[in-house]
Amino acid sequence: MNADLFPLEDAIATLSETADPVKAIEMRKYHKTQRPVLGISNPTIDAAATAWRQEFDLDQRLHLAIQLWDSGIFEARIAAAKLLAQARIRPDDTAAWELIKTWVPQFCGWAIADHVCGAGAKRLVWDPSRLDEVEVWTTSDHLWTKRAALVMTLPWTKQNNPKPAEIQARERILGWAADYTTDHRWFIQKSIGWWLRDLSRHDPDRTKSFVQEHGDKMKPFAVKEALRKLPK
Repeated sequence: MNADLFPLEDAIATLSETADPVKAIEMRKYHKTQRPVLGISNPTIDAAATAWRQEFDLDQRLHLAIQLWDSGIFEARIAAAKLLAQARIRPDDTAAWELIKTWVPQFCGWAIADHVCGAGAKRLVWDPSRLDEVEVWTTSDHLWTKRAALVMTLPWTKQNNPKPAEIQARERILGWAADYTTDHRWFIQKSIGWWLRDLSRHDPDRTKSFVQEHGDKMKPFAVKEALRKLPK
């Protein structure tokens, strides 16, 4: 099926099959968002995005993702991100990465941002040279762009036996985190704690050394989060 023949209205109708107006009110309040919310569960969004990934080629998926994102609907933006959340995107994932980058400055809350960062993380793993582009975000005045630099690089916390290039990338990102320690906005501190907490599962000694060196500049809750998975 050509995505041009699959209008946004049909995509929204698919997503809305399990829409719950009461849940929509609760979600709008929980996420503190003013954008339209349909009250749709994540499994429903997952199912729709999976079906569309299987049915459409890359150009069609990009076309649909743009439509979903531009609708401004909370769940549609999450679905747009999920359309691009694949380990491999053939034949060339450059267009997907470029689209993800345009979404980052539009982040206005953690939920949509985290889904997009999940998709972006796969594009970074596919081409780690893109860390050069992400590094620019670390000095952004936009809270969610700055936060995205750590959330999107979480795959570098998960390597048990990292190769030299992966260790170098990990240390580079930890350098960003060190610079973030003096930014005491809650979501920035939370992102530091999150990154270190995930790293602690695979490299507890490096997590401890980071906290020993920089913990005095971090908020106590971020230090606690960083060390939460380590043995007492």
